[in-house]
Order: sequence, then C-alpha cells, then structure tokens
Amino acid sequence: MGLSRRTFTREFKLSAIRRLEMGVPIAELARAIEVNPNTLHRWQREQLEGPGNVFPGKGKARWPEGRIAELERKVGRQTLEIDFLKGCLQRIEEQRRLQALSGKPLSTKKSRDNAKKPN
Repeated sequence: MGLSRRTFTREFKLSAIRRLEMGVPIAELARAIEVNPNTLHRWQREQLEGPGNVFPGKGKARWPEGRIAELERKVGRQTLEIDFLKGCLQRIEEQRRLQALSGKPLSTKKSRDNAKKPN
C-alpha cells in the first residue's frame, strides 16, 4: 500500500520560511516540523523567485513566470510566421488570378522541358 503525500498550507510554508530567516538552522527546523530539509530549501527558493504569488493553492504546480514569458515569445514568433505565410499565399493567389485573366499559363522548368521534348 502506497503512502499518501502530505500537503502543507501556504501559511505553514511561510511560517517555516520566516523561522529560517530568523536564523533557525535548516536541519533543526526540518526535524521540528517533520519535513525533509530539501523541501525547506525548495520552499525558500520559491519564496525568493516569486514572493508575490508564492505557494498558490494546495500543492498545485504553477507556471513559472519565465516559462510564461518563453511561451508568449513563442506565440509571438509563430504569429509573425503565420502573417508572413499568409502574405506569400495572397501574392501567389494574385499571380494565379492575373495569369488566368491574361490566358497565359504558369511556366515552370518542368513544363518548359516537356515542351522541348518531341513526342
């Protein structure tokens, strides 16, 4: 039978971080509150990285702000690529319409080569 994970409230985590900031050694605090010292290190690091929105909800992972910025940049690049490709497609469509109106077929290397070959 598997062990269930413990969840800690935001207040509990902030209280532990405050005690660390007051100078309580990590090992001593970890024993006192029965938490792995690595967990305390992680909570402390998360507090330093994003003090405003630290520990949202009950153990639900949040998107790090760096990841959000990275994804926004990616969306921006893809939007530019899509706009560029739409412009290219419009120019191709216009060329085809003009050629259809003028009655001149689109000449390609393959069609020129086939025209030169005797049947």
